[in-house]
Amino acid sequence: MKITLLKQLLEANENMAEENRQLFEEHGIRAVNLMGSPGCGKTALLEKTLELLAGDLQTAVIEGDVASTYDAERLAKFGIQAVQIATETFGGSCHLNARMIASALTHIHLKGLDLLFIENIGNLICPAAFNLGEHQRVVVTSLTEGPEKPLKYPVMFRGADLVVINKMDLKNRLQADTQQLIDNIKKIHPAVPVLELSAVTGEGCLSWIEWLRGKNTVEKPA
Repeated sequence: MKITLLKQLLEANENMAEENRQLFEEHGIRAVNLMGSPGCGKTALLEKTLELLAGDLQTAVIEGDVASTYDAERLAKFGIQAVQIATETFGGSCHLNARMIASALTHIHLKGLDLLFIENIGNLICPAAFNLGEHQRVVVTSLTEGPEKPLKYPVMFRGADLVVINKMDLKNRLQADTQQLIDNIKKIHPAVPVLELSAVTGEGCLSWIEWLRGKNTVEKPA
Protein backbone atom coordinates (compact mmCIF):
# COMPACT_ATOMS: atom_id res chain seq x y z
CA MET A 1 0.00 0.00 0.00
CA LYS A 2 2.80 2.42 0.87
CA ILE A 3 4.52 1.68 -2.44
CA THR A 4 1.28 2.34 -4.34
CA LEU A 5 0.74 5.65 -2.54
CA LEU A 6 4.31 6.75 -3.22
CA LYS A 7 3.94 5.88 -6.92
CA GLN A 8 0.71 7.89 -7.10
CA LEU A 9 2.36 10.82 -5.33
CA LEU A 10 5.31 10.85 -7.74
CA GLU A 11 3.06 10.50 -10.79
CA ALA A 12 0.92 13.44 -9.65
CA ASN A 13 4.08 15.45 -9.05
CA GLU A 14 5.37 14.65 -12.54
CA ASN A 15 2.12 15.84 -14.10
CA MET A 16 2.24 19.12 -12.18
CA ALA A 17 5.94 19.53 -12.99
CA GLU A 18 5.13 19.25 -16.69
CA GLU A 19 2.49 21.97 -16.29
CA ASN A 20 5.07 24.18 -14.59
CA ARG A 21 7.56 23.59 -17.35
CA GLN A 22 5.03 24.43 -20.03
CA LEU A 23 4.24 27.67 -18.19
CA PHE A 24 7.94 28.55 -18.04
CA GLU A 25 8.39 27.90 -21.74
CA GLU A 26 5.27 29.83 -22.71
CA HIS A 27 6.91 32.87 -21.09
CA GLY A 28 10.46 32.14 -22.27
CA ILE A 29 11.67 31.55 -18.73
CA ARG A 30 14.51 29.21 -17.80
CA ALA A 31 14.13 27.59 -14.39
CA VAL A 32 17.11 26.38 -12.35
CA ASN A 33 16.65 24.14 -9.30
CA LEU A 34 19.44 24.91 -6.81
CA MET A 35 20.01 22.09 -4.33
CA GLY A 36 22.48 21.23 -1.60
CA SER A 37 22.89 20.63 2.11
CA PRO A 38 22.16 23.26 4.80
CA GLY A 39 25.00 25.77 5.02
CA CYS A 40 26.61 24.93 1.67
CA GLY A 41 26.08 28.54 0.55
CA LYS A 42 23.12 28.37 -1.85
CA THR A 43 21.68 31.71 -0.76
CA ALA A 44 25.12 33.36 -0.68
CA LEU A 45 25.69 32.14 -4.23
CA LEU A 46 22.36 33.63 -5.29
CA GLU A 47 23.30 36.94 -3.69
CA LYS A 48 26.55 37.05 -5.65
CA THR A 49 24.71 35.92 -8.80
CA LEU A 50 22.11 38.69 -8.52
CA GLU A 51 24.88 41.21 -7.95
CA LEU A 52 26.70 40.10 -11.12
CA LEU A 53 23.53 39.81 -13.23
CA ALA A 54 22.17 43.23 -12.26
CA GLY A 55 20.84 45.00 -15.35
CA ASP A 56 21.35 41.88 -17.47
CA LEU A 57 18.89 38.98 -17.15
CA GLN A 58 15.55 39.61 -15.47
CA THR A 59 15.56 37.23 -12.52
CA ALA A 60 13.20 35.97 -9.84
CA VAL A 61 13.69 33.52 -6.97
CA ILE A 62 11.48 31.02 -5.19
CA GLU A 63 12.94 30.23 -1.78
CA GLY A 64 12.22 27.00 0.06
CA ASP A 65 12.64 26.51 3.80
CA VAL A 66 10.73 24.67 6.49
CA ALA A 67 10.10 27.97 8.27
CA SER A 68 10.88 31.72 8.16
CA THR A 69 11.18 34.27 5.34
CA TYR A 70 14.82 35.04 6.08
CA ASP A 71 16.36 34.00 2.75
CA ALA A 72 13.67 35.62 0.61
CA GLU A 73 14.21 38.88 2.49
CA ARG A 74 17.96 38.67 1.84
CA LEU A 75 17.38 38.32 -1.90
CA ALA A 76 14.53 40.82 -2.24
CA LYS A 77 17.07 43.53 -1.34
CA PHE A 78 18.43 43.14 -4.89
CA GLY A 79 15.17 44.48 -6.29
CA ILE A 80 13.95 41.16 -7.68
CA GLN A 81 10.75 39.21 -7.16
CA ALA A 82 11.38 36.79 -4.29
CA VAL A 83 8.71 34.41 -2.99
CA GLN A 84 9.19 32.28 0.11
CA ILE A 85 7.71 28.80 0.49
CA ALA A 86 7.63 27.77 4.16
CA THR A 87 6.85 24.07 4.09
CA GLU A 88 5.69 24.01 7.70
CA THR A 89 2.33 24.99 6.17
CA PHE A 90 2.54 21.74 4.14
CA GLY A 91 3.35 19.60 7.17
CA GLY A 92 7.03 20.55 7.41
CA SER A 93 8.13 18.81 4.23
CA CYS A 94 11.90 18.38 3.72
CA HIS A 95 11.68 19.17 -0.01
CA LEU A 96 9.82 21.31 -2.49
CA ASN A 97 7.38 19.68 -4.87
CA ALA A 98 5.81 20.79 -8.14
CA ARG A 99 2.50 21.82 -6.55
CA MET A 100 4.30 24.16 -4.14
CA ILE A 101 6.09 25.76 -7.09
CA ALA A 102 2.81 26.16 -8.98
CA SER A 103 1.34 27.93 -5.96
CA ALA A 104 4.37 30.24 -5.66
CA LEU A 105 4.20 31.10 -9.36
CA THR A 106 0.81 32.76 -8.83
CA HIS A 107 2.67 35.42 -6.84
CA ILE A 108 5.27 36.13 -9.55
CA HIS A 109 4.82 38.41 -12.54
CA LEU A 110 6.15 36.16 -15.30
CA LYS A 111 6.07 38.50 -18.28
CA GLY A 112 9.56 39.66 -19.23
CA LEU A 113 11.26 37.27 -16.83
CA ASP A 114 14.38 35.49 -18.15
CA LEU A 115 15.59 33.33 -15.28
CA LEU A 116 13.89 31.74 -12.28
CA PHE A 117 15.96 30.26 -9.48
CA ILE A 118 14.32 27.76 -7.17
CA GLU A 119 16.38 27.39 -4.02
CA ASN A 120 15.35 24.03 -2.64
CA ILE A 121 15.36 23.09 1.03
CA GLY A 122 18.77 22.19 2.44
CA ASN A 123 18.76 18.41 2.10
CA LEU A 124 20.81 15.94 0.05
CA ILE A 125 18.13 13.25 -0.09
CA CYS A 126 14.46 14.18 -0.61
CA PRO A 127 14.73 17.07 -3.14
CA ALA A 128 16.43 14.76 -5.64
CA ALA A 129 13.24 12.70 -6.04
CA PHE A 130 10.90 15.55 -6.99
CA ASN A 131 10.80 17.14 -10.43
CA LEU A 132 9.67 20.77 -10.19
CA GLY A 133 9.51 21.46 -13.91
CA GLU A 134 12.98 22.97 -13.93
CA HIS A 135 15.29 23.01 -16.94
CA GLN A 136 18.51 22.36 -15.01
CA ARG A 137 19.50 21.04 -11.60
CA VAL A 138 22.52 22.56 -9.91
CA VAL A 139 23.98 20.88 -6.84
CA VAL A 140 26.00 23.12 -4.54
CA THR A 141 28.50 21.44 -2.25
CA SER A 142 31.27 23.04 -0.22
CA LEU A 143 34.72 22.31 1.10
CA THR A 144 33.44 22.35 4.69
CA GLU A 145 31.26 19.29 4.02
CA GLY A 146 34.10 16.91 3.22
CA PRO A 147 34.84 15.00 0.01
CA GLU A 148 32.66 11.97 0.74
CA LYS A 149 29.22 13.53 0.20
CA PRO A 150 28.83 12.44 -3.48
CA LEU A 151 29.47 8.83 -2.45
CA LYS A 152 27.02 8.99 0.46
CA TYR A 153 24.25 10.77 -1.48
CA PRO A 154 24.68 9.54 -5.07
CA VAL A 155 21.12 10.18 -6.29
CA MET A 156 21.47 13.91 -5.72
CA PHE A 157 24.76 14.14 -7.62
CA ARG A 158 23.73 11.69 -10.35
CA GLY A 159 20.84 13.95 -11.36
CA ALA A 160 22.88 17.17 -11.50
CA ASP A 161 23.43 19.18 -14.67
CA LEU A 162 26.19 21.10 -12.87
CA VAL A 163 28.00 20.75 -9.54
CA VAL A 164 29.32 23.88 -7.86
CA ILE A 165 32.04 23.53 -5.23
CA ASN A 166 31.65 26.55 -2.96
CA LYS A 167 33.83 28.10 -0.24
CA MET A 168 37.06 27.78 -2.19
CA ASP A 169 38.36 30.76 -0.20
CA LEU A 170 38.72 28.33 2.74
CA LYS A 171 40.81 25.78 0.86
CA ASN A 172 44.17 26.64 2.44
CA ARG A 173 42.73 27.11 5.90
CA LEU A 174 40.96 23.76 5.79
CA GLN A 175 43.75 21.98 3.92
CA ALA A 176 40.92 20.52 1.86
CA ASP A 177 41.54 17.91 -0.82
CA THR A 178 39.52 19.44 -3.66
CA GLN A 179 40.68 16.86 -6.16
CA GLN A 180 39.34 14.02 -4.05
CA LEU A 181 35.95 15.73 -3.96
CA ILE A 182 36.01 16.18 -7.74
CA ASP A 183 37.05 12.56 -8.22
CA ASN A 184 34.15 11.39 -6.06
CA ILE A 185 31.70 13.55 -8.02
CA LYS A 186 33.00 12.04 -11.25
CA LYS A 187 32.67 8.50 -9.88
CA ILE A 188 28.96 9.14 -9.50
CA HIS A 189 28.41 11.31 -12.59
CA PRO A 190 31.42 11.21 -14.96
CA ALA A 191 30.01 13.72 -17.48
CA VAL A 192 28.83 16.44 -15.09
CA PRO A 193 30.69 19.78 -15.29
CA VAL A 194 32.17 21.01 -12.01
CA LEU A 195 32.87 24.64 -11.10
CA GLU A 196 35.01 25.77 -8.18
CA LEU A 197 34.16 29.16 -6.69
CA SER A 198 33.68 31.30 -3.61
CA ALA A 199 30.36 33.08 -3.22
CA VAL A 200 31.99 35.32 -0.60
CA THR A 201 35.03 36.57 -2.53
CA GLY A 202 33.61 36.11 -6.03
CA GLU A 203 36.51 33.88 -7.07
CA GLY A 204 35.36 31.67 -9.97
CA CYS A 205 31.88 33.22 -10.10
CA LEU A 206 32.31 34.59 -13.62
CA SER A 207 32.48 31.00 -14.90
CA TRP A 208 29.19 30.35 -13.12
CA ILE A 209 27.63 33.42 -14.72
CA GLU A 210 28.87 32.33 -18.15
CA TRP A 211 27.36 28.90 -17.58
CA LEU A 212 24.03 30.54 -16.75
CA ARG A 213 24.16 32.79 -19.79
CA GLY A 214 25.14 29.90 -22.05
CA LYS A 215 22.22 27.80 -20.84
CA ASN A 216 19.69 30.62 -21.16
CA THR A 217 18.29 29.33 -24.46
CA VAL A 218 14.54 29.24 -23.78
CA GLU A 219 12.89 31.17 -26.60
CA LYS A 220 10.88 34.26 -25.76
CA PRO A 221 7.29 34.34 -27.02
CA ALA A 222 6.69 36.51 -30.06
